[in-house]
Amino acid sequence: MNPLFTRARAVLTALVLLAGACAPAAPAAVSASPQAPATLHMPDMPLHDPFIVADRKTRTYHLFTSNLESMTGVPGVGVMAYTSHDLKTWTQPKPVFLMPGGIWANGGGWAPEVHRWRGRWYLFVTLHNEQAPLPGAPSLHRRGTVLAVSDSLGGPFRLIRNGEPIVPADRMTLDATLYVDRRGRPYTVFANEWLQRIDGTMEVMPLDDTLAAAGSPRVLFRASEAPWAAGQLQNAPSRRPGVTAFVTDGPQLHRTRTGQLIMLWSTWAADGYVQAQARSASGEFDGPWIQLGPLVRRDSGHGMLFRAFDGQLMMVVHRPFKNARGKLYEMRDAGHRFEVARQRTDLDGDPGLAAAARPPKSAGL
Repeated sequence: MNPLFTRARAVLTALVLLAGACAPAAPAAVSASPQAPATLHMPDMPLHDPFIVADRKTRTYHLFTSNLESMTGVPGVGVMAYTSHDLKTWTQPKPVFLMPGGIWANGGGWAPEVHRWRGRWYLFVTLHNEQAPLPGAPSLHRRGTVLAVSDSLGGPFRLIRNGEPIVPADRMTLDATLYVDRRGRPYTVFANEWLQRIDGTMEVMPLDDTLAAAGSPRVLFRASEAPWAAGQLQNAPSRRPGVTAFVTDGPQLHRTRTGQLIMLWSTWAADGYVQAQARSASGEFDGPWIQLGPLVRRDSGHGMLFRAFDGQLMMVVHRPFKNARGKLYEMRDAGHRFEVARQRTDLDGDPGLAAAARPPKSAGL
């Protein structure tokens, strides 16, 4: 394809997305454009904190991650999406959200998640501003998850509430997810940043029908409660030097086939970043939360579960932490926990690390 044409198309896409962020009426859906050919494989696809939505209407998988100009040709903080019909070949990504100017944030685009709520698609994405300090340590600054909405999985997604975070702005938070309980009530579960807590927490906050805060956040558990979690001594002058920090990342909640409430989450262990899970002994947020040990090791994490079109329960994670790519696993619902059945190296192109799927024996398993 002519590179001038490619660049022109990318610029036009950016203009449409930015216009959509301000316009009261929804612009034409990005997904209405002709479908690009699926020529990419996961080793070709830089990504971090992947989130996959399996759209059964179109039998299309949408993989959301932070926007990369090198992949979309479109500069700016935001979210892009790869698409696939078979989890093996993927399209060149397109931006589905670009952060508009004039809001409190100037960076981020982290950990995008897209959830269906009340007939529309809601994007949860973490933004930040290192020039907007919070009280406390010099390293504290505004960081939080905001909401954007679209009628289409292909976007464009437009900020709601002028991009104000879901969680109160005095908390340095990230990686918020949506959980709907058995009565249909929405909640957000999120990580309260180690920079603020030192021992990072997982917290929950009730939402109303507009997905706005409907109560105060409360702590579910702290990272150090996992016996295998490793604190990291901080040395950088800008990141609380001398402090041993425990990280909480990437919460996602699911009910097992027996009704157990499980949270996927990530932190650091002695051998690197890990994908872990915890179970609520009460079956509800109150817990107590039992740490079940790592699911996948070797610098892997921020995973999420989804159902493939053949009904198979799947998990996607990123590995390694830097210069990450997506890794896919077939999963088993064991009733009291989730288990790795096998890594799909035929899909993710990672035969050398299949052994990383073997969970070690640990307390709670």
